[in-house]
Amino acid sequence: MIMLTSLQLFKILSDATRLNTTLLLLKSGELCVCELCSSLKESQPKISRHLSMLRESGLLLDRRDGKWIYYRLSPHLPAWVFGVLEQAYLAQGDQRVLLQAGKQTEKDCC
Repeated sequence: MIMLTSLQLFKILSDATRLNTTLLLLKSGELCVCELCSSLKESQPKISRHLSMLRESGLLLDRRDGKWIYYRLSPHLPAWVFGVLEQAYLAQGDQRVLLQAGKQTEKDCC
């Protein structure tokens, strides 16, 4: 289990890109960088930089499939972290629609 304090978690999630990335992964399970870029309407370098920070903090795990890297929330996170993320997702209100990206239907990026 990852040792993470509430202060560390809130510092990590204090950036909108990192928060929204984490919430997308909470609801989608696993996404590649191009799916996150498309959903969040951000550039690949920006998303990759934030994914690196999330991975280094222990919140995310990644796996390589050919030339693509897929990201997911670490299953080793304490249960309270998932509770905080679920409440953050519910608090998004009308913006939840934007966070329901899931897998892309067209194979235009991966």
